[in-house]
Amino acid sequence: MNQQLAAALAAEHAAIFAYGAIGARLSGAARREARETEAAHRSRRDALVILLTRDGATPPAPEPAYALPHAVTDSAGALRLAVTVEERTAAAWRAALATTTGAEREQALAGLTDCAVRATRFRRTAGTTPATVPFPGRQT
Repeated sequence: MNQQLAAALAAEHAAIFAYGAIGARLSGAARREARETEAAHRSRRDALVILLTRDGATPPAPEPAYALPHAVTDSAGALRLAVTVEERTAAAWRAALATTTGAEREQALAGLTDCAVRATRFRRTAGTTPATVPFPGRQT
């Protein structure tokens, strides 16, 4: 099994968990965006499980819980967490790009791109500037 794809799956599991806390502190359009984002992560997770099990591998299961990098007590904290989640998940997909080819590489690129776009949306909603980063998924 490709370890970077397994790491991307683990990142997707963590993202899905985090969006429970994120969505609980948002309202209106931001809450709808969080729900749609969680659904997108679930869809990407499901596709990745299919990809990894296609050849008989056992993909990593989700943890029962994940430690959040900071408390989420209000909408600002929820938006900050959403950006962090998207950046971390983008980093996992970026790492997978180096070890994949063909359809797997296309899936990794789509994962990276989707996370980068969502992180930008959440930065804009939070009023964070700049709203974009030069190299999405690159750990600094």
